Amino acid sequence: MAVSWRSWLANEGVKHLCLFIWLSMNVLLFWKTFLLYNQGPEYHYLHQMLGCPTETKATFGVHLKIVGDWTERFRDLLLPPSSQDSEILPFIQSRNYPKLYIDGPFGSPFEESLNYEVSLCVAGGIGVTPFASILNTLLDDWKPYKLRRLYFIWVCRDIQSFRWFADLLCMLHNKFWQENRPDYVNIQLYLSQTDGIQKIIGEKYHALNSRLFIGRPRWKLLFDEIAKYNRGKTVGVFCCGPNSLSKTLHKLSNQKNSYETRFEYNKESFS
Repeated sequence: MAVSWRSWLANEGVKHLCLFIWLSMNVLLFWKTFLLYNQGPEYHYLHQMLGCPTETKATFGVHLKIVGDWTERFRDLLLPPSSQDSEILPFIQSRNYPKLYIDGPFGSPFEESLNYEVSLCVAGGIGVTPFASILNTLLDDWKPYKLRRLYFIWVCRDIQSFRWFADLLCMLHNKFWQENRPDYVNIQLYLSQTDGIQKIIGEKYHALNSRLFIGRPRWKLLFDEIAKYNRGKTVGVFCCGPNSLSKTLHKLSNQKNSYETRFEYNKESFS
């Protein structure tokens, strides 16, 4: 006797529908877990923190921020317990290091900062890493590029974070002073959270200490100042940091000013 589709749906269809939903949820959960494991915040920090070599340097550095279990385990594989507080990987010939595979190099929006006559580069915390290659390139030779004035703004929560690239910034500052181009690079460091006045430890960081400010930048005032001293020019704005910072700079870049200075906004993010 033939069973009508309505009868089958009433008796078996519900069971098959529940089974289908259950299987779908499990597949969704699997892929969600897989993507979180491979492209979570900790993985992404390492994934995008490789600095490219320049024409005169065949090596590069990896800056890894310890933010959770994955990065803690990675640190333990590289550093012996007695050296985990060190900023530099010790050379221990007898130690077996894990094999690392590197894919790339890949382009970055910040490469365009060299193609503007004036560029404003803003970094929030660890977001400074993509700028390292640009700064190293200028340290090697700035003359082949169109860039003639660089505003470099770096905002961090703690004073120790500035030491990641303090030496590089000092060398860049000293280079342009020695070449009688002190206006080429304008470095401003902002310590957003502090209990009092602090300094980057070390006499060699005197040039940076004089450019260290407490609190957050007054972005509107900064944009007005840049527009005033670069009348009628196009300023490239490059940002790598939190979304709130990115949105603020994007909004200010789109605002008109009385100096006919144009701001073109670019962004790179770890999220």
